[in-house]
Amino acid sequence: MRARLTLLVASTMVLVLLAFLVPLAVLVRQVAEDRALSRAADVIQSIVPLAGAGEAGGLRLIVSAQAVPVTVFLPDGTVLGAPAERTPGVRLAGTRGEALTVAVGAGREVVVPVIGVAGTTVIRALVPAEELTRGVTRAWALLAALGLVLVLLGLLVADRLASAITGPISQLSAVSHRLASADLDARAEPAGPPELREVAGALNHLAGRIQDLLATERERVADLSHRLRTPLTALRLEAEALHDPEESSRVAAAADEVARAVTAVIQQTRRAAVTPAAANCDATAVVTDRVAFWAVLAEDTGRAVHQQLPSTPLPVAVAADDLAAALDALLGNIFAHTPDGTPFSVTLAAVPSGGAELTVADFGPGFPPEASRRGASGGGSTGLGLDIARRAAASFETLSPPSGGAVLRLHFAAGTPTDGTVQPADSRP
Repeated sequence: MRARLTLLVASTMVLVLLAFLVPLAVLVRQVAEDRALSRAADVIQSIVPLAGAGEAGGLRLIVSAQAVPVTVFLPDGTVLGAPAERTPGVRLAGTRGEALTVAVGAGREVVVPVIGVAGTTVIRALVPAEELTRGVTRAWALLAALGLVLVLLGLLVADRLASAITGPISQLSAVSHRLASADLDARAEPAGPPELREVAGALNHLAGRIQDLLATERERVADLSHRLRTPLTALRLEAEALHDPEESSRVAAAADEVARAVTAVIQQTRRAAVTPAAANCDATAVVTDRVAFWAVLAEDTGRAVHQQLPSTPLPVAVAADDLAAALDALLGNIFAHTPDGTPFSVTLAAVPSGGAELTVADFGPGFPPEASRRGASGGGSTGLGLDIARRAAASFETLSPPSGGAVLRLHFAAGTPTDGTVQPADSRP
């Protein structure tokens, strides 16, 4: 926009200057010609009285003293002054008795006939071409310089005006990009024309409204999650009342796991989002912990668990909670959508290019076609499990081997090596 506004102003100024300077340049040249011809006419008028009186001696003296080449053709054929032949203009003036201005190769000749007692005397003054254009080149140069200076000043003013318009627009664009990057504290500085100030105010109002809505939504989710604590407390009391100590311990442990998951949801919805660059965890520790948890449920349902995990820490650029949630979602889908006794495997391996690859495979019926869409499920669930895993990983693949079952492969970017102390993830079933 800035370049286009500058180009528009420059084009307009050039057209306006051409409309004024071209006629002015033509006028300057015409004035120079008229001035030279007028000077020659004045010289001729000073000679006319002597030519009419027929004083040859006086004519010879005055003609030779002129700065303009003057030639006097007397009736008897005598030529006084600058040597010249009788041109067609001289003969025509002598015949018609009329003053003429004729263009010749060397410039312009001014011819004036004078009728005297002895006959018609013709006075001819030659104005050279350089006299006709004297001072024109310098005047044209001054006009061109003036036009160039005016164009440059116009471009400078246009650039300042365009900057005053495009600057606030660029700021609005930058604030929009910051808002799109989840920086909800970004605000635009009202500047520029009134219309842009109004847009900046509307954008700031929109950002504030989005911030308020998100805060309200977080509180609402936290409140809804908090309501689950009451039935969980009742469930734990019921578990403690069971007569079988082993069954009571198992149900109470499950209730505690759900309570910790609810607490994690509340904390996550009320805290500020962690930037991807700051997220980091030991994938080996997190995956080992979650596989150990699900292995107990797998034993109760008769499922064989095959795990292949590294023995050394494997740092990845993802939060421990997010990695645990992703793995829990995938393993939870296996328990929810495959028959009891279906085996599954969990493999975690380092990638040569950096990062890690987590593979979860089962030998169940495989994925329904609609399972790849968020919120869609072929098994009557929420359809959010795969999307949770997809958002946690750098890349996500779902495969359906010819032999049956389903394979999910998650790739994680390399994280920062830790000192060996790993923050455990919030346990959730």
